[in-house]
Amino acid sequence: MSHISMASEDLSEIFINNDNTISNTSIAPFLYLTLIISLTIFLFISKHISSHKVFLLDFTCYKPPTTQKCTKETMIERSRLYGNFSETTLGFMHKMLERSGLGQSTYFPESLLREPPCMGLEDARREAEMVMFGAVDDLLAKTGVKCEEIGIVIVSCCIFNVTPSLCDMLVNKYKLGENVRSYALSGMGCSAGLIAIGLAKHLLQVHKNSYALVVSTESITQNWYKGDDPSKLIVNCLFRVGGAAMLLSNRPSDRIISKYQLIHTVHNNTASFGPSYECIFREEDHLGRAGVTITKNLMAAAIKTIEANLATLGRLILPVSEQILYFYHHVAKIKPYVPDFKKAIDHVIIHVGGKPVLDEVESSLRLNEVDMEASRMTLYRFGNTSSSTVWYELAYVEAKERIKKGDRVWQIAFGSGFKCSSVIWKALRTVDVEEKNPWSEEIDGFPVDLKNIGSFPYYFEPSKKADVIGI
Repeated sequence: MSHISMASEDLSEIFINNDNTISNTSIAPFLYLTLIISLTIFLFISKHISSHKVFLLDFTCYKPPTTQKCTKETMIERSRLYGNFSETTLGFMHKMLERSGLGQSTYFPESLLREPPCMGLEDARREAEMVMFGAVDDLLAKTGVKCEEIGIVIVSCCIFNVTPSLCDMLVNKYKLGENVRSYALSGMGCSAGLIAIGLAKHLLQVHKNSYALVVSTESITQNWYKGDDPSKLIVNCLFRVGGAAMLLSNRPSDRIISKYQLIHTVHNNTASFGPSYECIFREEDHLGRAGVTITKNLMAAAIKTIEANLATLGRLILPVSEQILYFYHHVAKIKPYVPDFKKAIDHVIIHVGGKPVLDEVESSLRLNEVDMEASRMTLYRFGNTSSSTVWYELAYVEAKERIKKGDRVWQIAFGSGFKCSSVIWKALRTVDVEEKNPWSEEIDGFPVDLKNIGSFPYYFEPSKKADVIGI
């Protein structure tokens, strides 16, 4: 005990002067030590963060065979032969198709083009496999990444949900490892593809030296509505076969071979607001036939949710001058100021939704024809392929050779719930024309003139958003 007591007294003499103040000369080494430790921690964190940057090596979009092309006339004729539609409903569908913004070369499931059409589970599963495997095969060929290197798999498909899951289909097909982390997102609407990108980002922040395979698709086979409820006919008229596959990495060495770096992801959900929750709803009609109902509240819900998404995104990417103007108009309660996102963004990729949605977004964000070109041309050529549409649009911009090194690309998608997702990418290189781009063989024929298309049927008209949202 005496030795311990003496040691304590000696130690106190080192740190404390006779006047009970800490000695500057004695504490200096400890200040240096603290500084060194802090600097070491800072460098470690910096290195840790930089090593977890997320890159998009590449992506591919599935292009069905020409045998699955479906003209508007074919669509109406098959509906007449094999649906339970009255002549009034067929006339309504024809009117909707003419004003939809779709062209004559969109793709329908092979099973629905048979005579008679087949809508069984195996047919739906075959459609999903054809799309997913086709997109992933092309992606693996483009990137050269081996299947055993993929540690994360995420599939987004809104309505078609099977057991084993769509993720399991991919794991089985490509013989992925037993410890692969797999996630199937269902029921999340057309924004699910970008939500999946956000999920992949978070997983790549945790799991080092990993590849994440993200696949976005929808199966149309079992979602063809065969009744007379007009609010359930949009799926028949707008949605078409399609899908996309994306490969993300957090390996620093992959930066030099990647197309884009992931900068921001912003997601929001307004399902707590009744009209938002109910505006897109899968339910049965009075005869028990399932379909997706789309109500008049869609436009109001979309604007409300998109505005919330832009408010968050704006704080991340807009220059200070734009943020000050927005804040001033908000505080002064004068006419709302719409920030110029083009001051922070080079390319705007907006989920195609439908023609009235694109018209409303173009007006609300004060975009021009060039800004909207990729969205309108994708709707025309491929239709609404659900959560994969934003990738067909990016492929369009690439095919037009508009992506230059350093460009910032904004993808924004919205869908049932109501949800909205934004993803910001930075181009790491200038993108040239590629063989596996779905537009490559026909890009010279675009854009096409769509100015003479009439307005959509009454129930899909823009709502009085000022009464609902307070704009």
